[in-house]
Amino acid sequence: HMLETVALFRLAEVLNRELDSTDNLRELYDRIEEPLVSVLSRMELAGVKVDIPSLKDFADGLRRDMLRSEAKVREIAGLPGLNVSSPKQIGELIFEKMQLDPKAKKPKTGNWPADEQTLSELADRSPIIDEILNYRGTRKLLSTYIEPFPSYVSQVDGRVHTTFNQALTSTGRLSSSNPNLQNIPIRTEQGREIRKAFVPEPGNVIMSADYSQIELRIMAHLCGDEHLCAAFNSGIDVHAATAAKIYGIPVEEVSADQRRVAKTANFGIMYGISSFGLSQRLKCSRSEAKKIIDDYFASFPSIRSFIDSTLASAREKGYVETLFGRRRYVPDVNSRNGNVRSLAERNAVNAPIQGTSADIIKLAMTGVDHSLRQAGLRARMVLQIHDELLLEVPLDEVDRVREILVREMEGVMKLNVPLTVECNYGNTWLEAH
Repeated sequence: HMLETVALFRLAEVLNRELDSTDNLRELYDRIEEPLVSVLSRMELAGVKVDIPSLKDFADGLRRDMLRSEAKVREIAGLPGLNVSSPKQIGELIFEKMQLDPKAKKPKTGNWPADEQTLSELADRSPIIDEILNYRGTRKLLSTYIEPFPSYVSQVDGRVHTTFNQALTSTGRLSSSNPNLQNIPIRTEQGREIRKAFVPEPGNVIMSADYSQIELRIMAHLCGDEHLCAAFNSGIDVHAATAAKIYGIPVEEVSADQRRVAKTANFGIMYGISSFGLSQRLKCSRSEAKKIIDDYFASFPSIRSFIDSTLASAREKGYVETLFGRRRYVPDVNSRNGNVRSLAERNAVNAPIQGTSADIIKLAMTGVDHSLRQAGLRARMVLQIHDELLLEVPLDEVDRVREILVREMEGVMKLNVPLTVECNYGNTWLEAH
């Protein structure tokens, strides 16, 4: 091991020189990344308790659901022997037998496309599409999350110990592996069922602390838009306020549907959504979606200029930065290939927002960990899922821990708009959320 140690020391010298020679990176390392190492190691050691029987019941229900979808697809297709999990057979069924898209041309090489996007675009042509997508989604959920889960339960303490990857993603977010807990489908009914299986030890509760709309708040801070900032500072519903601005009506007259459109636009704009993408999400025509985007930028010129100046800077420097100086290199913003370039442009706009959010949460985790240990509390952080922290908290510590969470998470840094945290607890992650 002597050689490895020498190699590490030499490497450290080189990397330290690079850290010091790049603006802000030394502070980013010393303030955010280095202190987080021990916090993550404590979380990995703690692990989280998972109720395996409840997951097993859920899996049984999913299998029934999957078989029902499979039978329905075969019935609509009139093909009892159809292999629903074969993209080749599905492509032939959709384009040749059912001719759902008479204008489609078969690729010169290979099979008909049968990916999710292609199928989604044909969803209104036949109920078979939704059944195929449901079959696939359920199958993936079973094979990636539910079925492997019991094998991750430790024989020693009966808990699941995931591995947090601190320096893997390009935006600075944490990721997790074995099992991957970061991409549990959250907004669906199935996501709710998975959350139900995360439980505390007896005498404890699961507490969830969640930044509300953090990325939108960061966007408001970065672009300095007065209407968005005013909405956040006065605590009014930001999506309703956005709708009022786009449609030119008083906020109290905004309908539920107008709010939904504004909410989709708010989050879509941050990710550089196209009129096509927006039309798919809102299930409206391309021209309606284009008008919404145009009206949005007309109502929020500072967001337009934030996006333009971010892209101009990315083209010039080849990278973008978070508020803390974390860099994401985006060399493809100057690519001649339109698809490659537009993906790089979306990443360039999103990285300062998502990356700043990741930095803030990492700082908050270090602050929470420090405060809990300083106060001599038994509560411990067990998981981080993007903008949500999950803790296992003894019943008699609930109020003190909640106070620490809100104080540390909201006080990480001063933005032009407040950071707000929602904190709840219950007997499962689902109840806490």
